Amino acid sequence: MLKTRKYQRNFSEILPETMFDREGRERKAQTMVVVLRDFLGSNFQSLSVLDVGSSTGIIANYLSKYFGKVIGIDIDGPAIKYARDNFIKKNLSFEIGDSMHLNFPKNMFDIVICAHVYEHVPDANRLMQEIRRVLRPDGVCYFAAGNRLNIREPHYNLPFLSIVPRKLAHVYLKVAGKGEFYHEKHLTCWGLKKLIHEFERIDYTEKIIADTEFFHTDYMIKPGTNRSSLAKFIVHYVYWLCPGYIWLLRKTDLCS
Repeated sequence: MLKTRKYQRNFSEILPETMFDREGRERKAQTMVVVLRDFLGSNFQSLSVLDVGSSTGIIANYLSKYFGKVIGIDIDGPAIKYARDNFIKKNLSFEIGDSMHLNFPKNMFDIVICAHVYEHVPDANRLMQEIRRVLRPDGVCYFAAGNRLNIREPHYNLPFLSIVPRKLAHVYLKVAGKGEFYHEKHLTCWGLKKLIHEFERIDYTEKIIADTEFFHTDYMIKPGTNRSSLAKFIVHYVYWLCPGYIWLLRKTDLCS
């Protein structure tokens, strides 16, 4: 009998090589800062940030150098303990919390970071409702999301894992010796657009691929290479096949 998909607890212990990779996570944070500066301007010191799914706190710690106040939340207790023990600043704090039931009042944050989180929670729609609730009317959510139609699943590095039917994915994961239950539930591009349909979407995906040096993603896509040419072709002509997306989300008038 298959397990029911519930909370994915202690994720930092499942993939420690990713969640404790300081260089890799700070690279992601650097891109966040550049994208947000490009969109909002350079005056960050007065802005508050909620990092949903902050895990070990590496990204939140990097963001705290630029923003006035940063709070990281995660349901992963050991990861939050690591963050509290290793990143101590006046404008930075960490809380154990459920992203589907955020313990913050309405309209509290200028910015919410939601980077590769939606696939881990039991109810992604509830997650987005909570992000919308705690964002200020003029606030913005940095939303980075993987595509289900990805040849190589990024968490377990297995080809087609996110594409095959979920019952087969559980078996595939087990046979590959990577786990007993494939928890992650990725969406296609169309599914992601439906997920965030109550936000205004500002798409940075093509801009980032067009200028990877400016957005500090050239460690993944080096300019002038065949990989760069292919990425530019995909994002322009077959957008629905992009491995991932970076969007900024703003409340619509209906949701403010």
